[in-house]
Amino acid sequence: MRILLVASVFNSLTQRIHAELRDRGHTVAVEIALPDDSVRDASLRQAVREFAPDLVVAPMLKTAIPQDVWAAHTCLVVHPGPPGDRGPSSLDWAIQEGAETWGVTVLQADEEMDAGAIWASATFPVPPVGKSDLYRNEVSDAASRAVHLAVERFSSGAYVPRPQSGAGAELLIRTRPYLRQEHRRIDWASDSTETVLRKLRAADSSPGVRDELLGDEWFLHGGHPEPEMRGNPGELVAVRAGAVCRATADGAVWIPELRACRRPDGPATFKLPATTALGGRLPALPRHPAPPHEQEHRIGWSDISYREEGQAGFLAFSFPGGAMSTTQCRRLLDAYRMACRRPTSVLVLGGGRDFFSNGIHLNVIEAAADPGEESWANINAMNDLVEAVLTTNDRLVVSAVAGNAAAGGVMLALAADEVWCRQATVLNPHYRLMGLYGSEYWTYTLPRRVGAAVAERLTGTALPVSAEAAVRLGLVDRTVDCDAQSFSDEVARLAAQFAASPATRLRIAAKKAERDRDEAHKPLAAYRAEELTVMRRIFFDPRSSYHALRRAFVRKDPPAGRPPHLAPSSATGSAGKRRGRDTGVAAPEAHRAALPPSAIHQGP
Repeated sequence: MRILLVASVFNSLTQRIHAELRDRGHTVAVEIALPDDSVRDASLRQAVREFAPDLVVAPMLKTAIPQDVWAAHTCLVVHPGPPGDRGPSSLDWAIQEGAETWGVTVLQADEEMDAGAIWASATFPVPPVGKSDLYRNEVSDAASRAVHLAVERFSSGAYVPRPQSGAGAELLIRTRPYLRQEHRRIDWASDSTETVLRKLRAADSSPGVRDELLGDEWFLHGGHPEPEMRGNPGELVAVRAGAVCRATADGAVWIPELRACRRPDGPATFKLPATTALGGRLPALPRHPAPPHEQEHRIGWSDISYREEGQAGFLAFSFPGGAMSTTQCRRLLDAYRMACRRPTSVLVLGGGRDFFSNGIHLNVIEAAADPGEESWANINAMNDLVEAVLTTNDRLVVSAVAGNAAAGGVMLALAADEVWCRQATVLNPHYRLMGLYGSEYWTYTLPRRVGAAVAERLTGTALPVSAEAAVRLGLVDRTVDCDAQSFSDEVARLAAQFAASPATRLRIAAKKAERDRDEAHKPLAAYRAEELTVMRRIFFDPRSSYHALRRAFVRKDPPAGRPPHLAPSSATGSAGKRRGRDTGVAAPEAHRAALPPSAIHQGP
């Protein structure tokens, strides 16, 4: 079928649905709902005329579909709540009120928001994690199941959707308002740690919890429990890994990020590591580093941790939003070097629930006194980390990718000997949409896995790739079919088998020989120098599109129009190519022209 996706932003769920529908042979296009009502509606009508969809699906839409569109075409809307739930803050309310299970409903667009007939629904457990983590995992899994079921039912032509009200309907309708800051407010003197955590988790990505801290108004983003430290309720008691620890009525919580409140007529603000945001206002506090070789239950929250099970070592990391600043890259490199000194034969990198990595930290770069210099420092720190993985020759390294990865984060994963992805993972192996050429040795690792032609297409078309398609392309070695909560345990089981296999020792020896051959053919330093020559020119040219694109991304400026790479006229189906490694459409000429002759690794 021809399916048009309509979304307020091309977010993680929309990308997943886009990739999975293409995997199933559908022809898919995307229309971004613009902020201006009249422009948005006209653009959507134009997209419908151009693309002539059989079905319209809205995975994440904050506005209404025009009446003339849903009257003429079946339009299915994904609502992150169970059947009968209505309102714009469904997931926020569920987390803040401590729901143990929740649901996703695919319903038909109608005159009243969230009130249309139901095509499919699915339930999911609500573990104690932040809203964004829950959304990208349990919610996304349930939404994927429900959307594909709804698409199958529509395709059959025989299914009659279930009305929410009227004759025969026995559904409890619950409409709740937007969850405003007065309902999110934390009373540090009386709220328990559990209550504080629920409020922080319900707002972790957006909008944050508005609060006063050190004499200023801030939005607090993210929250993790602290098992031991205590203090006067509301006061800061320690810092760790860029986060601040704040005392509650009966304990303490770690808050990783802060966002300054926007001043009248001032520019949009954005999230930063808490200690960076506070800067010179931060008082002298005890620093509690979290040694990565300590067990998590002894140190409480940490963004980097290490453990061992037999011959397998597990270096886990989880940075907010998947972004990795210069400091975070260097800390992870130190932990990686420590892990490589341990007597293991297999080292697993990653394995947490959420994002694997999205590459350099654009927010920290935007806040820097000299964004060009910080960009340069950040990309070099990423390169140092990737180089350490690529040159590890005394053990096998596995990238365990539980959540999504993009840009340099994909290339970090590809530096390992094997890449294992949860089956729900979405990869974006490209840099073009941020105006970047790319680094992290991508001109070596990406063609080495998928070939030069496919590498050019992946980086040029800039479309998301599902885990299933990534395996088919050779980008990924294994998918792990499990839920987000089970991924770490399942990876540990597989890694133990991997380490115990006699073939592992043979692979370690073969790995060193292969790296030596590749180095003799073309040194890693040459790939790095070529990539960074282009990147330095981009970073230090104030007229380069990177600076404007970064600023718009960080400050969440609404798009001015339809992104060209998602336009209906460029949509292509994958049915005719889905079994081959050569999938996608050709890279734009501008991107081809940017590739230096020696950029693509051909191998000896």
